[in-house]
Amino acid sequence: MKKLATLLIIFLAFKGYSQEITGKQLLEKAIQYHDPNRTWDSFKGALFVTMETPKSPKRVSEIKIDLPNQFFSVKAKSGKNVTEYIVEEDNIQMLFNGDKNLSDEVLKKNNLNKERATMYQNYYTYLYGLPMKLKDEGTIIHNKVERKTFKGKQYLVLKATYKKEVGKDTWYFYFNPKTFAMEVYQFFHDESKNDGEYILLTEEETIKGVKMPKNRAWFMNKEDTYLGTDVLSKTN
Repeated sequence: MKKLATLLIIFLAFKGYSQEITGKQLLEKAIQYHDPNRTWDSFKGALFVTMETPKSPKRVSEIKIDLPNQFFSVKAKSGKNVTEYIVEEDNIQMLFNGDKNLSDEVLKKNNLNKERATMYQNYYTYLYGLPMKLKDEGTIIHNKVERKTFKGKQYLVLKATYKKEVGKDTWYFYFNPKTFAMEVYQFFHDESKNDGEYILLTEEETIKGVKMPKNRAWFMNKEDTYLGTDVLSKTN
């Protein structure tokens, strides 16, 4: 009887653990794991990302991020063409195969524009800056933490939404309950429609003191359709 009571206490403690930690507390533990020295805000470094997608050639990108000086660049090679965006504060340059004097025809044909440059900047600094970026202004961290099983593994799940001026999507971040490493994230445009995507994170690269996911495999929430994988490395 005493042994049964002990097991029951352990079970209830395990089951209720997710209720004993708040969303902000979980986020702090995750940041402590991924950025133990709090270096992200002063990050200066280069990332090399190979994008592998079904039925398409590999796309190899060199990404430079200098947060203190508000500098960002991405140079991507796909097939025979090389595109490059350079963002220095409010100044944006665009290059195609090394040429920066581009005609309107070349810009339109290759979908080169300033909006796309800003999109890439936001995309890469957000995804490789997670979970630290969840402390950005306009992010709403929900207090309730849930324990969920996803793809056969248990996680502590943090929900994040955003103020209107920042974004409309709903995001869920899945953390290892023992280490607090981020292993999955998922977003919905409209959760009732099960749209959006989920991303499985495997292995890690430590760059400038920040632990980043080495492999990011993208899937559609509906039907688990595989979209592609981003592979991160320190060197090209």
